[in-house]
Amino acid sequence: MQITRQTEYGVRILLELAQAPEGQLVSSHIISTRQDVPEMFLQKTLQLLSRAGLVITQRGVQGGVRLAKPAESITIADVLVAIEGPLAINVCLNAGYNCHNMEVCKVRSILVRAQEALAVELSKESLADIIAMSEEG
Repeated sequence: MQITRQTEYGVRILLELAQAPEGQLVSSHIISTRQDVPEMFLQKTLQLLSRAGLVITQRGVQGGVRLAKPAESITIADVLVAIEGPLAINVCLNAGYNCHNMEVCKVRSILVRAQEALAVELSKESLADIIAMSEEG
């Protein structure tokens, strides 16, 4: 499993917004330039982040983007789900997936534990925590 470039961009976009004064709109051009995210790709990523309730966008001359909730309440797990969809390290762990081997599979319980551990790790630190860590050293 590998996190996609779009998820990486999503994290960088949100970190950029988290460093802006609370409630301040940041233009997509500034985000694109500072984070080296192509403008077209930025717009698609912002749409996904907006649908997930992580950012608010405002059109127009005075428009821009801002976080929809405090940086303390957004984690990497939130970004991953917003961009990629629900976490499933194997297709058999997707909600609603009907595997005919589920009852006898010797590996599924291990994959469930691994997925749960990954979800816990990705949910531990918020954007605010990540920014604080980078400022410390």
